[in-house]
Amino acid sequence: MNKELALEVKNLTKNFKGFMAVDNVSFEIGKGEIVGLLGPNGAGKTTTIMMLLGLTKASSGQIKILGLDLEKDREKILNKINFSSAYTYLMERISIIENLYVFSYLYNVKKPKAKIKKLIEKFGLAGMEKTLVRDLSSGQLTRLNLCKAFMNDPELLFLDEPTASLDPEIAQRVREFIFEARKEKNVSILLTSHNMSEITQMCDRVIFMDHGKVVAADTPLNLTKMIEDVFLTLTFDAPQEKVANFCQGLKLNFEITQPNVLELTLKEGEVGKILTQLARHGVNVTNIAIENPTLEDVFLKIVNKKT
Repeated sequence: MNKELALEVKNLTKNFKGFMAVDNVSFEIGKGEIVGLLGPNGAGKTTTIMMLLGLTKASSGQIKILGLDLEKDREKILNKINFSSAYTYLMERISIIENLYVFSYLYNVKKPKAKIKKLIEKFGLAGMEKTLVRDLSSGQLTRLNLCKAFMNDPELLFLDEPTASLDPEIAQRVREFIFEARKEKNVSILLTSHNMSEITQMCDRVIFMDHGKVVAADTPLNLTKMIEDVFLTLTFDAPQEKVANFCQGLKLNFEITQPNVLELTLKEGEVGKILTQLARHGVNVTNIAIENPTLEDVFLKIVNKKT
């Protein structure tokens, strides 16, 4: 049985006078799914999102949101989606509460007073309702943008750096609210972030873009399997020169970062063999830390074109 789709993108392309910003991109998001959209600066992420919001016209391709064609049914779609970015400008000369009432009217929200009160409390802005937007910190602006994004109970939500500039407590509260919205409302989310641990924690799948193309797409766990290496940090009780000679003799990828600390990059299957050989070589290993590849390692591999 095919999953019900919140977003379907087919062969999406954007050409700016000869510069291919987005190059034949296709992907899907199922209902209730959280998908990360990652890539280096200039990869085409922002242009893609602007096209999905209908703010930038695609050169070619098709966008279907909640079963509707964006080009034909844009007005219907806009009532069912929303967007938040840490870098979006709001109306600076009016207060938090006035901004939110404006958006509640734009989205035709029923019982806006109760809705606004709930969002202000959820995102830690209670007591600041009358503060002018121009007087807010970057973190407070991020939280206000999130209030706006959830105002119309969207079925599909685009979040650009949703926890940027937030302190850890508020950032965790935001993540919990996103999970709560997914559980209660079955909201679908396309998320960008430079926080790889956040992406790993939140996303069902991840899409990597580079130079306008989708270069990888899978679950965070499967993507980390692209890298076969593990990273060892060993504390040893032996002469430093002896350990260095051992590593050089086996042509290992190593670095002695402190007088008694050795860092190694190995294939996972080689770990036991190397530890055994170190012991036979008379190197007493007193502590071992093994670090598996992370999504950040995958990101760096893609960006640096290491295959």
